[in-house]
Amino acid sequence: MKIGLSSYSMVKKMKTNEMSVLDVLDWVAENGGEHVELVPYEFSVVDNYELATAIRDKANELGLELSAYSLPANFIQETEEELLAEVERLKKHVDVVHHMGIKIMRHDVTLFTMPKENMTIHYYVEHFDKMVRGSQLLADYAKQFGITTTIENHGFNVQTSDRVQQLIHAVNRDNFKTTLDIGNFLCIDEDPLVGVKKNLPYAATVHFKDFYIRPFYEHPGGGEWFTTVHDNFIRGAIVGHGDLNIRQIVRLVKESGYDGYLTIEFEGMEDCQTGSKIGMDNVRRFWEECEGVNS
Repeated sequence: MKIGLSSYSMVKKMKTNEMSVLDVLDWVAENGGEHVELVPYEFSVVDNYELATAIRDKANELGLELSAYSLPANFIQETEEELLAEVERLKKHVDVVHHMGIKIMRHDVTLFTMPKENMTIHYYVEHFDKMVRGSQLLADYAKQFGITTTIENHGFNVQTSDRVQQLIHAVNRDNFKTTLDIGNFLCIDEDPLVGVKKNLPYAATVHFKDFYIRPFYEHPGGGEWFTTVHDNFIRGAIVGHGDLNIRQIVRLVKESGYDGYLTIEFEGMEDCQTGSKIGMDNVRRFWEECEGVNS
């Protein structure tokens, strides 16, 4: 088991130029992290191999692993030509991921933001074949580099554990798995304990995040709240401070025999360095508290 941080956790400081992606690597190493997942917001490597090389070399220097790389994608295109163009765009990311020595690449299959009428099982079924085809083409390309591509329970359509599993089985590639995000099941109102338990066998890597949860009939007022598919309210929290049963989720992960990357993803309103540090420390502590559980 290795605890680390998603670079997305520091996106607010990166937006204000208080930190660069290289600064994020320094910070993670200084604060006990063992790996970093790269999410190319506020920096880009696909068109900047100089930066990609600098990140790779900096990680090596610090003794950090680059655990994964995550980016948006959308295979629901109007034409075959547009779908293939999206696959070709993503192949360029596979190339730079290979250059950096990363072995896990998460891509979406639909837009992250979409109108409410597209957050349905009907939309998912209607476009399922396109999602499968795009994922197959990309996984086949990535296989030559020993890279596992993944679909995350992310966004507002391919989010429930059943939809993720159905897609994985339909793609039917040994290097296509899931980035299991313990919190994102809430976006489509699935119990995280259920979603985690069901999808752990398919996990290539695991995201730890936390949320505060309020029902649709109790508007929480100001703050960085957003609504789920069924209009409940959630807001990012420091891992271990929110309403998810983090300790039991840690136990489920450990009992499953999973022994890979645990990636903290902080999206709360607190200072992102404070939130990320507490989150990494909490997950490590909760893992160690699971006495008698084989890792």
